[in-house]
Amino acid sequence: MKPGSGTLIINIMSEGKAETYEGVYQCTARNERGAAISNNIIVRPSRSPLWTKEKLKPIILPSGQSLILSCRPPIGLPPAIIFWMDNSFQRLPQNERVSQGLNGDLYFSNVLPEDTRDDYICYARFNHTQTIQQKQPISLKVILVDELNDTTAANLSDTEFYGAKSNRERPPTFLTPEGNASNKEELRGNVLSLECIAEGLPTPLIYWIKEDGILPINRTFYRNFQKTLQIIQVSEADSGNYQCIAKNALGAIHHTISVTVKAAPYWIMAPQNLVLSPGEDGALICRANGNPKPRISWLSNGVPIEIVPDDPSRKINGDTIIFSNVQERSSAVYQCNASNEYGYLLGNAFVNVLAEPPRILTSADTLYQVIANRPALLDCAFFGSPLPTIEWFKGTKGSALREDIYVFHENGTLEIPVAQKDSTGTYTCVARNKLGMAKNEVHLEIKEPTRIIKQPEYAVVQRGSTVSFECKVKHDHTLILTVIWLKDNGELPSDGRFTIDKDHLEVADVSDSDGGTYTCVANTTLDSVSASAVLSVVAPTPTPAPIYDVPNPPFDLELTDQLDKSVQLSWTPGDDNNSPITKFIIEYEDAMHEAGLWHYQAEVPGTQTTAQLKLSPYVNYSFRVMAENSLGRSLPSETSEQYFTKAAEPDKNPMIVEGLGSEPDNLVITWQPLNGFESNGPGLQYKVSWRQKDGDDEWTSVVVANVSKYIVSGTPTFVPYLIKVQALNDVGFAPEPAVVMGHSGEDLPMVAPGNVHVNVVNSTLAEVHWDPVPLKSVRGHLQGYRIYYWKSQSSSKRNRRHIEKKILTFQGSKTHGMLPGLEPFSHYTLHVRVVNGKGEGPASPTRVFHTPEGVPSAPSSLKIINPTLDSLTLEWDPPSHPNGILTEYTLKYQPINSTHELGPLVDLKIPANKTRWTLKNLNFSTRYKFYFYAQTSAGSGSQITEEAVTIMDEGKMVNPRISKLTVAAAETYANISWEYERPEHVNFYVEYGVVGSKEEWRKEIVNGSRSFFGLKGLMPGTAYKVRVGAEGNSGFVSSEDVFETGPAMASRQVDIATQGWFIGLMCAVALLILILLIVCFIRRNKGGKYPVKEKEDAHADPEIQPMKEDDGTFGEYSDAEDHKPLKKGSRTPSDRTVKKEDSDDSLVDYGEGVNGQFNEDGSFIGQYSGKKEKEPAEGNESSEAPSPVNAMNSFV
Repeated sequence: MKPGSGTLIINIMSEGKAETYEGVYQCTARNERGAAISNNIIVRPSRSPLWTKEKLKPIILPSGQSLILSCRPPIGLPPAIIFWMDNSFQRLPQNERVSQGLNGDLYFSNVLPEDTRDDYICYARFNHTQTIQQKQPISLKVILVDELNDTTAANLSDTEFYGAKSNRERPPTFLTPEGNASNKEELRGNVLSLECIAEGLPTPLIYWIKEDGILPINRTFYRNFQKTLQIIQVSEADSGNYQCIAKNALGAIHHTISVTVKAAPYWIMAPQNLVLSPGEDGALICRANGNPKPRISWLSNGVPIEIVPDDPSRKINGDTIIFSNVQERSSAVYQCNASNEYGYLLGNAFVNVLAEPPRILTSADTLYQVIANRPALLDCAFFGSPLPTIEWFKGTKGSALREDIYVFHENGTLEIPVAQKDSTGTYTCVARNKLGMAKNEVHLEIKEPTRIIKQPEYAVVQRGSTVSFECKVKHDHTLILTVIWLKDNGELPSDGRFTIDKDHLEVADVSDSDGGTYTCVANTTLDSVSASAVLSVVAPTPTPAPIYDVPNPPFDLELTDQLDKSVQLSWTPGDDNNSPITKFIIEYEDAMHEAGLWHYQAEVPGTQTTAQLKLSPYVNYSFRVMAENSLGRSLPSETSEQYFTKAAEPDKNPMIVEGLGSEPDNLVITWQPLNGFESNGPGLQYKVSWRQKDGDDEWTSVVVANVSKYIVSGTPTFVPYLIKVQALNDVGFAPEPAVVMGHSGEDLPMVAPGNVHVNVVNSTLAEVHWDPVPLKSVRGHLQGYRIYYWKSQSSSKRNRRHIEKKILTFQGSKTHGMLPGLEPFSHYTLHVRVVNGKGEGPASPTRVFHTPEGVPSAPSSLKIINPTLDSLTLEWDPPSHPNGILTEYTLKYQPINSTHELGPLVDLKIPANKTRWTLKNLNFSTRYKFYFYAQTSAGSGSQITEEAVTIMDEGKMVNPRISKLTVAAAETYANISWEYERPEHVNFYVEYGVVGSKEEWRKEIVNGSRSFFGLKGLMPGTAYKVRVGAEGNSGFVSSEDVFETGPAMASRQVDIATQGWFIGLMCAVALLILILLIVCFIRRNKGGKYPVKEKEDAHADPEIQPMKEDDGTFGEYSDAEDHKPLKKGSRTPSDRTVKKEDSDDSLVDYGEGVNGQFNEDGSFIGQYSGKKEKEPAEGNESSEAPSPVNAMNSFV
């Protein structure tokens, strides 16, 4: 034992082996009051055993095989730290493929030839003994599977060779842990470590998730290349199933680890010392938690409480010992033991039964000196049993101090948060218990703060001149003031040039080394203040011009003539900076109610340095002053001392008093409460009074505080009330308040509007009239009338449809209203309700009305099909909104010449039951524009337009055709391309516009005869329509296409159509196509005969006639019915759209099925049998002979 303490010292070096002292130790401290015991202390010597001798055979493996090098270190105390190194004591590199497990083994997901080495050595370091043990080196040779031969494989034993599997890739499997699931237990507060190591080729990667939860962000760490998941400070909330997933390119597997967090006991409430006086009651509480739940046992003076003598004042109730009517013999030290299988807690608590009258430990007549406006702490240390109560008094006959101004601490200290001059005086601390009383007097003096009222100012002086810094200090005259000067926070140089005289520091014959920061420090025994100024030394220069600026702030503020509602403020002006001060502005702060907010108080002329200020009651005033000249306003002065005015009754009442009901049987009275400044004193309350306006009842009143609302229950529905709210405080009442009128709560209206009738104005507008309801039945504030109306039946279709109801509200007492936006030729139903602040009343009887016919909408669609030499067929769908009974259709059309000029207009009436019409006797090869609309008895509807072209006469050359119009759109541009199906060169143009826009088409000229063009400057995310046309007398256009630009992107992208390389590539492609066409024409014109031609020469058929070149077939043949409309798949589809997925040049449509093909000279192989027929369109047929140009295009 160490003398004078309870420390036990064991010197193992000189007193025997460490094993001799192995065991469990416990310390007991005892005196006449009881005994306390310590926790068990376990002493165990550290051990670092040697590795078991073993002979390790070399390992030979094929490349790609998995491998585990076992370490199995000897069991030491504490456990060893494992690491793998080579013979040179260099750590072996580890990565996703090769890593060390938590058990110390070295895992290879797959081995590679570079893993070959003879010195895989596992080391175990025992830190306590500072020793390192080494396992025998392991030799590993990795060979490629291709290098294995029968002789090598035959000479390898099972130990040396685990199996010559090929190095083929394989999905992952787990090396550790085994199986699909495992369990893991960890103690609360420890580090939870979960490990998954997988093999596979390529090397798998490991991922972790928690089922039905997320991993804690700040406590989760991944180790060993994601193979180990660690959660620090683990708790019961971390229990659950964790899943590790191993994944490579060939698959994935997972393993689920079920984690259970156990816990050694931990305190919820440790037992605390208890001091009781005889006859008192008390309790010792010992509460702990853990997993499993700890068992609580009690000891008294180190002895189990079950075997100590009974004490009638003590009762044990689980984790609590209850003491009642204790006596001095009940004093003892109690121990609480909370234990489970993972550990235990031991807590000592001294129960001291003591009877002591109060004693005050603070010295009597202690003097406290505090600077004004700072906190004052007056001590009253005490002792006694039972615990004494503390009261503070000021003066000899003062009453007990209250907590609204003072703060009472548990240790008896009295705190005055903001000490003022009137806080000066004698304070008495009184301690009482049932055994007696003690008191002590202390004295408090409030001192004025030390202030520097004239600070040293920044100075720029010339070398060799004299500079003076002023530091004028104002301090409490009862305190001793010392003023010192510092240069750059150090002492002044010991130089005769530096002279200190009262409030000034003077430096003569200034040199460059004198530049720096000079600080004036004013100290008293209670406070310290300082101010600094910078001295800059310059070369002699001419006298600068005066500097004009806003004034410096006033200083040295002082309050005098302090009365209940007024005070005089005086100050010293700052430097006016060469511009006379015109006025001073005074502001105040209310530190008690609105600390930090400054308000305007008054202003005085610039020649005046005092002001008589009017004050409000119960305000803790502080003042500041600002000076103003022609250049602006100065910064605020320092704050004056605080002045707390006496309380008075309020001089105003709450504003915005209202009375509104939230329910039919209540009245909610609200008001805007007074702020702290307006309260004029403590204990602000409100007297709320009310009575019915039209009754003879007396006023009913209640007094409330800290609210701005009062609810009166049990009132009649919507009755006018007279209301008033009066403010009061501890001093008295405010003046009599004004009376306002309110209403109790509203209820739903009782009566529906009557005599509802409807006047239909036109097909989309109706006027509704109704009689007003009696005001008494409204039972609230009339807000208006609400009309519900809905379309109930269509007059044309006579079928019921569910239509959403529409609502229109008409404010106030209106008795009629208009219903706009009705659908023509429809049946409507409506009813009217009255509305108040509570809601709607009952509905009026429904009224039914119907709207007359209106003009129809445009036909839903219009298509031109089956064009011939002199006819066009129109198909359409009826209007989606006929708005009545259709009487007829009107078709107007007119020709358009090559310059887009319009010819004479033809007007045609079509019966309403038609959806198809054929126009005959038209001009061949002529473009027509059609205007089509429907009519009802109300008039004509909107029109739909379309254009179409009749077919060329066989005696004329057919106009060239543009096909395969394609668009590639980007954010602000689009690339347009097309195919031109005639050999001669023409100039093209591109027209485009926004879909749905009424603007004219915008036109862009294509340079040369290119078959592509780039549109720029488009709007992102916009739908556009586009078509391509040819210039000249034989003008024609392609069918329209619609595209949409991409959405606006954050980064600017390069327009490929504007890149030189792209333009060059497209030109090269166009040139190549042109050359191929020329070659084809030359071969054709040289008279190369096709087998079809020869056969026809031998077997002339009078029904087969050659077509003209303007058919685009170059002398080939067609059916005799050459004027029939083109069918589906022809060059001009009937629906006027370009189908990009169907090629009109395909050879599949010709010859014997799909077996037609070209021979070496490009001629067609197979017997001619005309074009293979497809499904007829609209009952008509057409055929078309194969074009060599098209055939070449398809072949290329």
